[in-house]
Amino acid sequence: MILAYGLSEVNQFKGMMIEDEAYQHLQRLAVDIGSRTIGSPGNLAAAQYIQSSFESHQLSVEQQEFLCPDWAELETSLELSGELMEASANTFSPSCELAAATVPVGTLAELEQASISGRIPVFYGSLAQSEIAAKGAIYVSERDRRIVQLLEERHPSGLITVNPTLHGRWRLVEDFDLDLPSVTVSARSGLELLKRPGESVHMKIITRRLASKSANVIARLAGDSPEKIVLCAHYDTKVDTPGAYDNAAGVAALLTLVSCLAGPGHPPYRHTLEWVAFSGEEIYGLGDMEYARRTGNGFDRIVAAINFDGIGPLVASNSIATFAASIPFTEMVARLASGYPGVAQVNPWPASDHYIFYSNKAPSIAMSSVGIRDIYHTPEDTIDWISPARLGEAVSLALDIVRALDEKDLAWCRPT
Repeated sequence: MILAYGLSEVNQFKGMMIEDEAYQHLQRLAVDIGSRTIGSPGNLAAAQYIQSSFESHQLSVEQQEFLCPDWAELETSLELSGELMEASANTFSPSCELAAATVPVGTLAELEQASISGRIPVFYGSLAQSEIAAKGAIYVSERDRRIVQLLEERHPSGLITVNPTLHGRWRLVEDFDLDLPSVTVSARSGLELLKRPGESVHMKIITRRLASKSANVIARLAGDSPEKIVLCAHYDTKVDTPGAYDNAAGVAALLTLVSCLAGPGHPPYRHTLEWVAFSGEEIYGLGDMEYARRTGNGFDRIVAAINFDGIGPLVASNSIATFAASIPFTEMVARLASGYPGVAQVNPWPASDHYIFYSNKAPSIAMSSVGIRDIYHTPEDTIDWISPARLGEAVSLALDIVRALDEKDLAWCRPT
């Protein structure tokens, strides 16, 4: 019996295949592998999985390796007058066992004036609204640079940072160049510490730190021109999280786009296609810096970069934004996105792998989401939050954009 399918049924079937493949990649990364902190066994396993996925489509594959630690927290305790505080060692903290008086510090001006030598400053308020950037990171504000400088110059015994959210447990220091024992405490434990300023605390941290490495995994499909369209997503995570939303979903879209664009019988492309699975986005931007170092002046030959970071939650809307692009480029992306009424068109935002492209004047697109935000960087960032249909939506829109860009000249994409 011969079955006849209409165009809508064919498109629906293709959409289901895209959703199924993307969800399978998501399952492998966020469930089977789990946490993928740089240098960890999970990170190395994810890199191997991504490379195998690229190679299964006969793509040219490169790994851009860089050195980093493999760090793990084994035991942490913080006691105030015998009362145990809710504390986690900050990422890359060295081990210690010490007792010292606390010094509450809420602003940079207070830190400038505080006597912290041999004591333990307790960062709260404006000093603890977000992670303090490592001094070797790809982007460090003058404020964060000064904070680290003061800590290194004044030699406190340790550091306590207070998580600014009531239920959050994410860690506020992630600097493997900062040789200072430190913990992040819950907001409630921070409250107790701030009620009793100057009292001595007992801090014990046992961690493991080994020399390791990580790598960007890159696949290429040569086109008629060396000018290239880049698709990217980071596969590393913070500690303590399976990283489904941030960012196994983005990598799942990236790998599914390999099947869609480089699968059997794919058409010839005018531009070279490059898929980049970044590592180290969560820590320092290590992978971005390594990619930039090896690319050199090659950013001048990038037609556009499309970054996936934080797509697919069921309780959020996928979003899209453009950077460093010409008016016709921006208008084309907006027109294509308008064909997906569930996608929100948002203002540019800087903090992800697209930064390395638009800061080097390559037109860039960031695909993310708007809605729930406080699950990322937490143990709650699980596959349960992710919608196969939202993943399929992001992949389908990206396909439309890539196909449209393949018809455009590099000069058309760039602002005059």
